[in-house]
Amino acid sequence: MKSLIASLVLFFGSIAATEPVEKIVAIVNDEIITLTDIKKYESRLRAKMQMDELVSQGASPKELLSDRKKLVGVLIDEKILDSEVKKQSLSVTVERVEKEIRNISKSNKMTRSQLKSALQSQGIDFAEYQNMIKTRLERQSLIEKNLTSNIRVSDEEVQSHMGSQSSPHEIAEYSISHILVKDKKRGSDLLKKIQSGKSFEELASDNSEDPNFQPGGKLGEFRQGEMLKEIEAAVKKMKPGDTSGLVKTKLGFHILKLINKKVISNPAAQEEVEKTRSMLSQKAFQRQFRIWLDQRKQEAFIRTNI
Repeated sequence: MKSLIASLVLFFGSIAATEPVEKIVAIVNDEIITLTDIKKYESRLRAKMQMDELVSQGASPKELLSDRKKLVGVLIDEKILDSEVKKQSLSVTVERVEKEIRNISKSNKMTRSQLKSALQSQGIDFAEYQNMIKTRLERQSLIEKNLTSNIRVSDEEVQSHMGSQSSPHEIAEYSISHILVKDKKRGSDLLKKIQSGKSFEELASDNSEDPNFQPGGKLGEFRQGEMLKEIEAAVKKMKPGDTSGLVKTKLGFHILKLINKKVISNPAAQEEVEKTRSMLSQKAFQRQFRIWLDQRKQEAFIRTNI
């Protein structure tokens, strides 16, 4: 590699005197980045092909197309990653590449020939595309081996970030029956009968005007936030077996019976936890990745001519 680096350095020194057929823009260890490489990458950006977000550092295609120095920086980072792939013998098989291409075709509802045609319409050779997929898979393997497995976010970190604004971890679930009538006086009369010991279920069967009536007036199971606010306000104060007074809603007048009440895990809270954990993991990964990549760059031979 030393002889190659030496010859390339001498070549850089002669750029001012002669115009080379292929301009070398950067040297990264024993690899070179040429003007042709830059133009190919710019073509991929214009074709809106997926970038490697790890090395693009959040830069958009528009930013990279307008800032060649930043674009060269991305290509240097890619060379560093690919060099590490070789060092760690993380080459991906042809079978693995083909499996990934089949998955891509399937997710885009395309046949292989349709995918080829779509790529050709963007000026991308299929063999070049296969190589791009291979490179992406190898970089993923590199990252998983060296970084992903070491990223941990504790429950304490998640809770600290979420603070007191998060949803409660547990919520109540109510099993309710009801009698629904349109007329308030009729509702009052039915309530008196219930209070005198008449069967709630029989009165519901004989009198409820609920168009979706179920035997015994069964309304169903509801979690906090899933009921009409007037009904939820009433059942919160009740114990299993209790019946309510008349509860007015936009549907009419209800007499409620609380069949059961239990505490369950709040799905919304769990979703918030997982989203927060994922976000913190991603941030931790990005920090660790830049540290790791910067260390690899410090160990590498890098020379630019932009």
